[in-house]
Amino acid sequence: MNQPTAATRAEHENGNEHTAGAVARIFQAWDEALGAKDLNASMALYRPDATLESPLVRHLLGTAEGVVRGKDDLRRFVEIVFANQPPERRRLRTTYLTDGAILTWEYPRVTGDGEQMDIVEVMEIRDGLIAHHRVYWGWRSVSMLSDGSHPR
Repeated sequence: MNQPTAATRAEHENGNEHTAGAVARIFQAWDEALGAKDLNASMALYRPDATLESPLVRHLLGTAEGVVRGKDDLRRFVEIVFANQPPERRRLRTTYLTDGAILTWEYPRVTGDGEQMDIVEVMEIRDGLIAHHRVYWGWRSVSMLSDGSHPR
């Protein structure tokens, strides 16, 4: 993991319930918004200047870079994501890891009732909102892009 910035370190060292509560809230609220495909609820979790990085950006938007910058572009992207989720995009996860400023969790490929897309989510939390969101895909998810089984 990258070294925390001075601002991130200070927020972590203060380690108050506000920060811990924000991380837990985002972990839960992100899952609820994803499950309901609730665009407004998902956007309420992001800072106005948020970024999101994912292989899905290139796939769905046809861009050379896999980054979305700013809440307006993020809203348009997430709307497309919600409209194009394959059945393999399930939401089984168990817990998260955090240092108080970085929130990370995994959607493992193998579940108790079959396979799902294998994804790791990493979110940098600042002032109770997502500042940077990075999505890393495992081999099964990447193969869905290359074989065309992930809708556009």
